[in-house]
Amino acid sequence: MNDWPDRRTGDRSERYGRGSDSARPESARAMPHIQRRPTPPQRPQSPPQRPQVPPQGQGYDDRYQDGGYANNPDPGYDSGYNTGQVYGSGGGGSDGRGGGRRGGGGDGGYVQGRPAPDWRRRIKLGALTLVVVVLAVSISTYFWADSKLKREVDLSKVIERPESGDGTNYLIVGSDSREGMSAEEKKRLRTGSAEGKRTDSMMILHDGSSGPTLISLPRDSNVEIPSFVGSESGKKFQGTGRQVKLNAAYAEDGPELLVRTVEFNTGLHIDHYVEIGFGGFAKIVDAIGGVELDIPKGFKDKKSGADFQAGKQTLNGEQSLAFVRTRYALPGSDLDRTKNQQKFLAALASQTATPGTIINPFKLYPTMGAGLDTLIVDKDMSLWALGNMFFAMKGVTGGEGTSMNMPISGSVGGNLVWDKAKVKQLVEQLNNDEKVTVKGN
Repeated sequence: MNDWPDRRTGDRSERYGRGSDSARPESARAMPHIQRRPTPPQRPQSPPQRPQVPPQGQGYDDRYQDGGYANNPDPGYDSGYNTGQVYGSGGGGSDGRGGGRRGGGGDGGYVQGRPAPDWRRRIKLGALTLVVVVLAVSISTYFWADSKLKREVDLSKVIERPESGDGTNYLIVGSDSREGMSAEEKKRLRTGSAEGKRTDSMMILHDGSSGPTLISLPRDSNVEIPSFVGSESGKKFQGTGRQVKLNAAYAEDGPELLVRTVEFNTGLHIDHYVEIGFGGFAKIVDAIGGVELDIPKGFKDKKSGADFQAGKQTLNGEQSLAFVRTRYALPGSDLDRTKNQQKFLAALASQTATPGTIINPFKLYPTMGAGLDTLIVDKDMSLWALGNMFFAMKGVTGGEGTSMNMPISGSVGGNLVWDKAKVKQLVEQLNNDEKVTVKGN
């Protein structure tokens, strides 16, 4: 009996699939071809949409055209390929450049290339970056400048001080210190080589709501040395009514005794002390490119090296130092010199505190460095207070301020005697922050 299913015999050569003992190789066998039944052609309701054919070389069969093979005349033949649109649909397809879809519909919602830049966001980021950079530079500049200040004067050692009034009072001192100057610089600037230092000029700058007031204190002013505590020894020295020139107080015990003497003889409280030497003064002038000054009458002085013609001119550091030091060639000697000093310092401040210097790092840093390297201030002086002093000095020539000498009533033994009544009135106006009406010499 034959155990094989229907239509199959024991002859293995007749059944589908032969064993390895067959004479026909396995590779020669093929599956029977099953052809799909053709679908009847349908009349399209609207003109057929030509599919977009991808360019050659992108891994697609380039023979595929118009929804079928180009050589197949039978439109009903189903090749197994999808004849739909493979890159998009009629409701908003590809732009032909591989762009993605941003929105539906055929209303131009496709991205053409890269997205448009968000300029508002870029401007905000740029502004924020600029602010951060400016803050970083400002903070670093502040700490750099603050580290250069020489806070060497201790006003807490000054005893029996008068009450503070309105506004801020600065005692500005120009010394003849040669510290840090080379032999060549001393020769060029005609400073000599004297040891130590003495005051070459002294001024009180009052900064208040009624405008700045700059008052020169002649170095030959006749003053009384009061009781004081030695700045180095800490020992108290009783006053004996001794009368000396004002600059002798500085020579005797330095800035602390000078402040004590000024306060005792005027009754005006000094808030801050500022001192600059010869070398620093000349370097500041050279750092800003010179100071323009109008000299009404020319003069010469062999001791200071001054040699000026009348008229408007720009002075370099060496010429500026000679200008503020000259007194023997002037008719009023020390009083005329203090007027020249006021005029020059106001011009220096006015021409330094300009946008061209402040926002230009190539001028700002050399100028600040030149001044701060030789500037000596009190221990409570801040950069903010120093900046206010500088701009108050500028305001003296800006129509807002007043410049004058301390009122003089006469002389004794070659020393200038202050007019006590006018000095008292002047101090009252400064303490009350009133407009100064007192006239000086």
